[in-house]
Amino acid sequence: MITHDQSQLRTIRDMLRFAITQFNAANLYFGHGSSNAYDEAAYLILKTLLLPLDQLEPFLDARLLDAERQHVLEIIVRRVTDRIPAAYLTHEAWLGDYRFYVDERVIIPRSFIAELLQTQLSPWIIDPDGITSALDLCTGSACLAILMSHCFSNAEIDAVDISAQALEVARKNVQDYGLKNKINLIQSDLFVALPAKQYGLIISNPPYVNAESMAQLPQEYRHEPSNALASGADGLDATRQILQQAAKYLTDDGILVVEIGHNRTALEQAFPQLPFTWLETSAGDEFVFLLQKNQLKNN
Repeated sequence: MITHDQSQLRTIRDMLRFAITQFNAANLYFGHGSSNAYDEAAYLILKTLLLPLDQLEPFLDARLLDAERQHVLEIIVRRVTDRIPAAYLTHEAWLGDYRFYVDERVIIPRSFIAELLQTQLSPWIIDPDGITSALDLCTGSACLAILMSHCFSNAEIDAVDISAQALEVARKNVQDYGLKNKINLIQSDLFVALPAKQYGLIISNPPYVNAESMAQLPQEYRHEPSNALASGADGLDATRQILQQAAKYLTDDGILVVEIGHNRTALEQAFPQLPFTWLETSAGDEFVFLLQKNQLKNN
């Protein structure tokens, strides 16, 4: 339990120092937007006080009103005692310059595919304007579907999730970005409820955490929907289904892009016949693969 003398926390600088100490003492896990106690404390304080997220320095010595102090302390206490990820406390998450509403109905957006979309999947997609139909499997908050819509301006996008609750969050984000006419939200267990159509691009950030890792997850991750994380004993249950069915949903020159976490070795052992292309991301080339339709046909 956090104990404190509120009267000593006069400025934002005081509150920042206090929050960092509490976060470090509680040994919090950072993996949902921030990577350390300082960044997370600064973000939560600035966001709670409705200050610009990129301008801490000018406000460090600003004195806090009593109501402001109480509000910030409540957020800090919840982060420490309940270990709720910051994104759920503020109801926002970021992928690059894009902000998304999130709550505990959806996994917090974090995907290397977002990085790859910044290049419009070059050189694998030569003509981005030629992508007229795309699919996002396991869309969650619809973050990747929204990024796809901005990258491929001529594309009509189907965004699929098994969870009706997740699709409620996705609907809010799609509406906030004014994309109701470009992104079609569909409740489906992967391809099961999809119409018979073909896509020039299919992307997916499916569940991929194996059973052993699920049992060891930090408490912060246990606030996320387990069905958005867990994928069987080896973490490949969803990916297997995608690989088995994707070819019939791709155009002749269509491509499939899937994120699989730390499962590269297990995947290559399970599908030795598939010539995976591993795409380079900021964390290396072990996390996202690409396959073309003709490479999937004989799977």
